This record gives sequence, structure tokens and C-alpha cells, in this order.
Amino acid sequence: MAKARHTKPVARRSAAGAASADLLLEIGTEELPYQFIAPALRGLAESAERLWKEHRLAHGPLRTFGTPRRLVLAVESLVDRQAATVKEMMGPSRAVAFDQAGQPTKAALGFAGSQGVAVGDLEIRQTPKGEYVFAVKREPGEPARAVLPRIVTELVTGLSFPKTMRWNETAVRFARPIRWLLMLYGGTVIKVQIAGVQAGNRTWGHRFVGSLGREVTRSVSVKNLRTYLEALDRCGVVVDPEKRRKLILAQLTSLSRTAGGRLHRDEELLEQAIYTVEYPQALLGNFNPQYLSLPKAVLMTAMKEHQGYFSLVRSDGTLQPKFIAVTNVKLRNMRVVREGNERVLAARLADAKFFFDEDRKIKLTDRVEKLKQVTFHQKLGSLHLKTSRIMKLAEQLARDLRGSNELVDNCRRAAELSKADLLTGMVGEFPTLQGVMGGEYARHDGEPDAVCQAIAEQYLPGSMEGELPRTLAGKVLSLADRLDTLSGFFLVGIVPTGSEDPFALRRHAAAIVRLLVEGDLRLNLGMAVEQACRFLREAGLRVSAQEQGGAHRIVEFIFDRLRFYGRTIHGLRDDVMEAVLKPTPRSAFDVVDLVARMKALQAITSRPEFDPLMVGFKRAHRLVEKEQWSRGDVNPAGFQHPAEGELHKVLHEAGQVVPASLTQGDYARALDALVRMKPAIDEFFVGVMVNTDDQTLRSNRLSLLFGVDRLFMSFADFSQIAVQT
Repeated sequence: MAKARHTKPVARRSAAGAASADLLLEIGTEELPYQFIAPALRGLAESAERLWKEHRLAHGPLRTFGTPRRLVLAVESLVDRQAATVKEMMGPSRAVAFDQAGQPTKAALGFAGSQGVAVGDLEIRQTPKGEYVFAVKREPGEPARAVLPRIVTELVTGLSFPKTMRWNETAVRFARPIRWLLMLYGGTVIKVQIAGVQAGNRTWGHRFVGSLGREVTRSVSVKNLRTYLEALDRCGVVVDPEKRRKLILAQLTSLSRTAGGRLHRDEELLEQAIYTVEYPQALLGNFNPQYLSLPKAVLMTAMKEHQGYFSLVRSDGTLQPKFIAVTNVKLRNMRVVREGNERVLAARLADAKFFFDEDRKIKLTDRVEKLKQVTFHQKLGSLHLKTSRIMKLAEQLARDLRGSNELVDNCRRAAELSKADLLTGMVGEFPTLQGVMGGEYARHDGEPDAVCQAIAEQYLPGSMEGELPRTLAGKVLSLADRLDTLSGFFLVGIVPTGSEDPFALRRHAAAIVRLLVEGDLRLNLGMAVEQACRFLREAGLRVSAQEQGGAHRIVEFIFDRLRFYGRTIHGLRDDVMEAVLKPTPRSAFDVVDLVARMKALQAITSRPEFDPLMVGFKRAHRLVEKEQWSRGDVNPAGFQHPAEGELHKVLHEAGQVVPASLTQGDYARALDALVRMKPAIDEFFVGVMVNTDDQTLRSNRLSLLFGVDRLFMSFADFSQIAVQT
């Protein structure tokens, strides 16, 4: 039997210069919810990139398109054959695989058999561990046409949606039933069947009318992406979302000028319009000016949420009695469509006016008692109980912020009325107006402006980038509400996992961070969390056994969101944030102060002497930590080397500057004083041996290093800093 060959690793064949063709895939469906389309197109592109790579199919630019009735993938220059590949597996050592005569042993035979290669094809290679046997399998790659059906099936069935359905015996799940498939590679149909639908070369135009005003009742055959786009354009479909965006914006701008007003730009509503239509046609409509007596927020919400209409405002910011609707059809006479939209909106506004008038017949304060009948959560009690807790916490937070008696009173009153609007007809019809309507009704009831504004702002910010409350009372109320919610769920053991956060606790924690940092609220958050937990326990909350010390876990959860905030908003390094957070006592800290320290520390890391300083500091820190040294008394008379005296001198000088600077919040000055210690620290380690046999001398030197370590640690745990190489 032949011996294994000594060979060099085989280079993989490049796909450069290989024959290629364009791929076009269209998934035709029943109308998709507009919220599903953009994420599905992103998922389609990401999955396609991954699958082409996994199957060794090089390609050119990849694009996606989509409308409510189709998801489209176009790939340019997709190679016609998979790239060749070489799979290598290391086996036993040469000494184990072959005997002294060079004949294969059972180990070699077994390894070759398990890898599906002949024992004579095993290769011996030199590795860092010595000579080892390798099994090398070369695969030439299949034609693209052979593997594309498998890839596309995985691509289509692997798309994820918020909700899916089954509609036939194939049991394939998709957002909506798949009605047709178009799949062309190099102009030729690739035969594949998904969910019982056979792929072909035909697409379908607009469901109702084409761009020329004629009804589209048949499918259209296409040859490639160019003829596909041309055919759909003739059949009243603008398949490119970006093109629809430009068309809609142009129409909105033109109609706004015609109306003599200004468009209220709403990106969420624009996104809805883009993915609700295949052929956008905006129209200008009117509503009865009598409805302008309703609050602006009510009118805009009714137009947006129920109908997807854009609002128009005057130069002074007041609403015009007009709207713009984006429809999915262009007719010769759009009057019928416009009048239909106006009738529907009139009914919605009539309902809104009815709710508004009826709601104001009952004062908010008279609704508070009825909150006892509304459950916030089965483990956290009623909304009335939550309101009582928020009142106590808001009052305490206002005092902790050294607010005036007026602020304390306003926060308490705003908290008392904060949830009453949840029982109104308007909020029942338009849930997104919670808080906003509370502020309106409180103003109607004669409550102070500060109370009304705080109620209206209590749910801000609504997102990571959302607007913050403008008033201090609004910030306090929002903070109290979120602290109560976060603490309550943690104490009963309802904690977010990696994949689930049904009560949006991460969003609440992120909002707490933003309220404090961007609102410049100098508050002991550790104490505030303890207070929130105490009020929950006093209210009779049954605390989960594993959450008896829940305040600490809540703080850690907020710190996790603080890290995310620092990383994404301020570009802070993880090691810098950890250096500040690790030594921070969890029961007493100021988030504004923590972020200021992080920014100052990151700023000084750019100085060229900082990383070398960290090398010296970490050496001192390790010596002190290893010896568990905690004695700080230094005897200058015991110094034997000039470097000891110099380090003691600069330590004393920095010791005068750093604590005072920390007290004043001048972190740049404190850090500068620490950085200036670098030459003395370097000289100390060059000229001095710490672990000498003389115990008195050794103790004195360790105490000197302990002083250095303690001074640095008074600012942050510099041992967490990663030295940049």
C-alpha cells in the first residue's frame, strides 16, 4: 500500500472571470401589511448574501424591491457554477497513523474511512504540534441552475414576519398566501415549486388599473430585470420603494403649495404610504372647519391612525381644515375618490368631537377612584395602586432634586391625575393620545399649567431618539412612572430575557438614563431605586423569593442600558465605561456624574503617554492586589533610591489636586494630575525592586504603591482599561 504524500496546502480556485448571469426572483402575494415589507426586504437581502456565500456563488450588486403584493430580489452577475472547494480535516499524528515501515495503521485506515477518502490519498503536513495526517477532499462545485432551487426554497421559506399563516395543504407559513413566483436566471425560468406554486416568467400588474387607466386582467411575461421593470411600469406598478418615496414627496409638496399651507412631515406616516400603495396618487381633501375646535393632537391623530392622512399647517403652526391622502389608484376623475375620503374622515372627526365633549363632563379628579377597577398587572395591582406609588415617588424625587414647594406640589398633583385619562372615551378610541388628553382635560378642569404640561409629557421619551419632556415636573413624573414600572416587574420576577421583553423594560431603563443625562437631573439614582422598591413593598407587593435584593439587579439592568447609551450616543469605549462603573457603589450614584467621568477618561486616553502610564499603573495595581496590601503609612526616611522619593513627592502633589478636582467635578484636571505621575512611576519600576528580602523596605515600597493605586482608584478602576496596541 502506498505511503501518504508530503504536499503543500491546495489553493482554492477563484471565481473571478467565471461565466455569470443575472437572477430575478419575485414572490407574489396577497396584500402584505405595510409594516412587514421593509423588514422583509432587509431580511431577503441579508439571507441572500449569506446563502450565496455559503453555497460559494459569487455575484455582483444585489437589490431588493417591494410593494404590498410582491417582494423582489435582483442579483447581477451571479456565477453559473459554484466555486471549487477543498475541505481539510486533521487526523492522528504521523507516528500513530503509520508504523516504522511506513504502512498505515488501524488509526489511519479508520480516519480515512470516516472521511470518505482512500488511505493512499492522506497527506502528511507539518504543524506546530509536529507531523500530522490530513484528509483532503476536493469538490468541483455544482452548476448554479442545479443548486438555485434549493437555495431559493430556503430563502423564501426562511423569511420571518411578526405573524404568519398557513393557507393550503403544503403547510408552508408566510405572512400572506403566495399567489405566484417569478424566477429567471439568465433569462431562463428556474423550475422550483414553493407552497404549491410553480415558478415561471410571468408577473402581475396593478390589481385594479394600469398607469394608462385601463384595467389589468392578465399577467405579463418578462425576460430580465429591465423588461420586468418596464412591464410593471406599463401595468401601473412602481416596484422600487425609493422611487415611490420620491413620487409621494413630490406630490405632497405640490399639493401643500396648492393649499397655501405647509406639510406636517411625519416619517412614520410617509413610510406607511410608501408600503401601502403600488402606484401612488396623492389627493387634497377638506374637512369641516368646525372641527378645528378640537385639540390639534386629536385631529392629527384621527387623520393619521384611522386613515393614514397627512396634515397641513399654516405658517403659525395651526392646522388647516385640509388633508392629503395617498391613494393606490389614478383615475381620470379623482373627485369620487376624494369625496369618499372626506366622508370617512368626517365620520371619524364627528366621533372624536363626541368623545371630547363627553369626556369633559367628568373631571379627571373624579375618575381617579375608578382606577381601582382597572388592573395594571395581576401581580402589581390596580392602576389606582400604581398612581398612589407614583405620587409618593414623584414627591420624593422632587425633594431629592431640591425642588421648591411649588414643584413638589405640582409633581404630586400631576402624578395623582396622570392615569385618569385612560378611562376617557378619547383615549379608548385613540390610545396613543394617553397623557396628551390628560393634559387637555386637566387644563379644562382648571389645573395649574405646570400640572397639565407634566401630565401631557409623562410618556416622553417614547423611543431612544424620542423627544424628552420640556418641563422639570414632566421629567420627574416620567422618571417616577418608569422607576415604579421597572422596579415592580423586577420584584415580582418578571425580568427581560435575551429574546423577550414584553413590557418594554429595556426601553424604560433607556428612558431613565436619557431623562437623567440629557435632562441634567442630579439625582442619587441608587437611592431612588431603593425608594421605588420600598413603596412597592409598603403597598403589599408579594416579592419573588429570588428578588428579595431586587434593587441591586435593577441598578445593574439600568447600567446595562447606560453602557448601550454611552456606546451608541457618545461613542464611549466599553473598557472606559467599565472602569467608571465597576467601583461605583450601587446604592449611591449620579448618572450625570458617571457619564461626565466616562467622557473625561475617554478624552485623556488619546494622549500618547496614557497607554504607557497604564502599563506602569497595572504593574503597581497587581503587586498591591497580589499582596492584598492595605497599609498606607509610608516612611520617607526608609527610602534607599531617589526614585522612591520622587514618586512619593509627585504622589503627594497629585494627592492635593485630585480629591479637590473630583469634589469640584473638574475631571480633566484630576486626570491630568494622574497622567503627570507617569515619569515618576516609570523611574520607580526601573530603579527599584519591590519584592526585596528586606521586609521593612518591602513594606515601605508596597505602601507607596498602595498610595498610587488608591489615588488612581478614587477616579476609576484603571485596571479595566485595555491598553491599545
